[in-house]
Amino acid sequence: MSDTALAALFAVFIWWFSTGIVLLLNGMQRRAYKFSLFTSSALAVAALVALNHTANQTTAAAVYCAFTCALLVWGWHELSFLTGWITGPRTTALPAEFREGHEGRRFIESVRAILWHELGILAVGVLIIAMTWGAPNQVGTWTFIVLWSMRTSAKLNLFLGVRNLSEEFLPPHLVYLSSFFRRRAMNLLFPFVVSAASAVLAWMVMLALEPTADATTVLGLTLVGTMLALAILEHWMLVLPVPTTALWRWAMAKRQPAADSVAPPAASPPVHAQPGTGGAPLDKNEQLLHAR
Repeated sequence: MSDTALAALFAVFIWWFSTGIVLLLNGMQRRAYKFSLFTSSALAVAALVALNHTANQTTAAAVYCAFTCALLVWGWHELSFLTGWITGPRTTALPAEFREGHEGRRFIESVRAILWHELGILAVGVLIIAMTWGAPNQVGTWTFIVLWSMRTSAKLNLFLGVRNLSEEFLPPHLVYLSSFFRRRAMNLLFPFVVSAASAVLAWMVMLALEPTADATTVLGLTLVGTMLALAILEHWMLVLPVPTTALWRWAMAKRQPAADSVAPPAASPPVHAQPGTGGAPLDKNEQLLHAR
């Protein structure tokens, strides 16, 4: 097996396994959260130290280490959010009267629900950029930026409306967040984001195929490019009629039902679904077009 294929397989495995571990830890009893957060925080600090240490190294081991460390830091952010430790100043569902026709208010309240989490990612992202600035090994930095930008895009798409909202990933104490989502077949932002990300991925592939590209550069481009490709796949899973939790059922099997902890948010007013869309309800403009 070539080094490039091995790097791609490593990126796919660590993406699948690390996501499952975060879901598994978050599905544990709440009394176990402190241990999970302590362990994750210790690993994140160690990962930041390792990122700083490997920034000036261009060996294959340093490239793999930087990539893995960026994922460990990102995993800490995800776990701190899903456990409810770092979220935002708003911790209740959006009132039903603001879910239709009040887009400005809905956006503001959506940002308030995740504000501290987003500021935390921003602060750590700036720290990673500062630590690796001008260094030859930028794999960790670019990995974090890819994760950051594509996750921000996913959140915007959930706000604007997609077919699969993936509410199953939300733990009981965060079910109120689903009140900020909108279900529709697709939104106008989605094709632009996917097209832009695909263009960046194509550019990375071209760089990796350059005859003058050295082995460590190709390795880094393969790892980061594979993560970008997986993020694009996750975007498509938002709009295609596929089960979004199928890959991580092993990590969600023992999750407690939401009703055990927090009551789900009030239901939105009923909307009509277009035949052939898998039951995805349409917004008002789509209903009008379909009626015509």
